[in-house]
Amino acid sequence: MNRLLQIFIYIFIYIFIYIFIASISFADDVNYNRIVSLGPTLTEKIYLLEAEDKIIANTTFCKRPDASKFKEKVGNLSNINVEKIVSLKPDLVLVSPLTPLKQAEKLKSLNIKIEYFPYPKSFEDICSEFIRLGILVGKKDQSEKIIKLVSGEVSALRKQTYKTSKVKMFMQIGIKPLFSVNKDSFINDFIEFAGGINIAKNSHSGIFSREQVVMSNPDVIVITTMGIEGGKEKERWEHYSSITAVKNNNIYILDSYDVCSPTPVTFVKTLKDFIKITQGLAIEEKS
Repeated sequence: MNRLLQIFIYIFIYIFIYIFIASISFADDVNYNRIVSLGPTLTEKIYLLEAEDKIIANTTFCKRPDASKFKEKVGNLSNINVEKIVSLKPDLVLVSPLTPLKQAEKLKSLNIKIEYFPYPKSFEDICSEFIRLGILVGKKDQSEKIIKLVSGEVSALRKQTYKTSKVKMFMQIGIKPLFSVNKDSFINDFIEFAGGINIAKNSHSGIFSREQVVMSNPDVIVITTMGIEGGKEKERWEHYSSITAVKNNNIYILDSYDVCSPTPVTFVKTLKDFIKITQGLAIEEKS
């Protein structure tokens, strides 16, 4: 009886492994050709993979690269035209965290294949999701090549900041309420990879009061553009003269798209911007 049980277990394991390998092979062979992209970053990543010919439609917010304006538009980030998407007969719809859940579920109920790409929590997430996208558009090898190159650049940049003095940073990405980033956001990687200390790292949700910023006394404040509000926010912070960042005129404004919606390639570019800030302050401390 024990012998039969062993044989059964071996057969079961063999079948499981076979199915698992087959599923991986199938995933690698997937190649969708009529894609609707519902996220600006997703669209930009597909262009980076040189698979833009597979996009048949995207949103009105998909503006970079400029060539994306020639694609059919199916709505914006908060409202999509389900009927129009269905009429285009896509074989895949790429869904972003900003896509309304009800509309995404509606597409799914109409037997349209959707792939959801969540908001990345780390640089590692950005890389793994990029490779997943590469598989879906038939560019797996190219996606892996890009990630290998980018990972090498990021590793080299981190070595530059490893032994430098740590700079306390407040990263502002929202106004009402005042919003920063905690450890569950890839933006925290920008700060730490650049040799900084995120004063909001352990906050529960990222919501941070101005009083908390004053008490934490950051060496630098970085604000995403947020349109014209970026400049206004800088002026507001300048009234808090007790903060070291204000005293030393270390308030910076960075492009919100680059900071909040990077591709693997633009992640490197933005990381370099953060390093320029932290390294400049570290050099000042030593001198």
